[in-house]
Amino acid sequence: MIVDRHGMYLDIIERHKGIVFKVARSYCSNEFDREDLVQEILAQIWRSLDTYNDSFKITTWMYRVALNVAISFYRKDKTAAYKHQEMEDKLLSYDMEAERENEQSLNELYTFINELSGVDKAVLLMYLEGEGQSEIAANLNITVSNVSTKISRIKQKLKTKSA
Repeated sequence: MIVDRHGMYLDIIERHKGIVFKVARSYCSNEFDREDLVQEILAQIWRSLDTYNDSFKITTWMYRVALNVAISFYRKDKTAAYKHQEMEDKLLSYDMEAERENEQSLNELYTFINELSGVDKAVLLMYLEGEGQSEIAANLNITVSNVSTKISRIKQKLKTKSA
């Protein structure tokens, strides 16, 4: 069976683009940097599509790709240009109105997330998305007990900050 790679890509992005935007918002406070990071993540998802292992959930794989791109985004020379394939405008649209309903709480959460270290950010984002501790551990190459400890410490930090 021949799989339409482009169609598969469009379907994956349309169904799970929220992951891309969450990661970008968590790693970039500047709107223009966020847009650049979203472009980098989308391009990397396209380039990595052939390496997707369907024994993992597609969302787990997307988090791995998005987080790897986000973590290395500022390490790279921003002048290095990637050849991007034209992407349909609808892929880059995101319903910001849905986020604005609870804007203050959301902004506080993202402020908290931005204060975390890179690994802690990744753990929290995946945890909030409902990923299991074993999936988080596998994605970040850390132990399940380390994930559990990190989640506990992040929750404690959040409680302290909220008090």
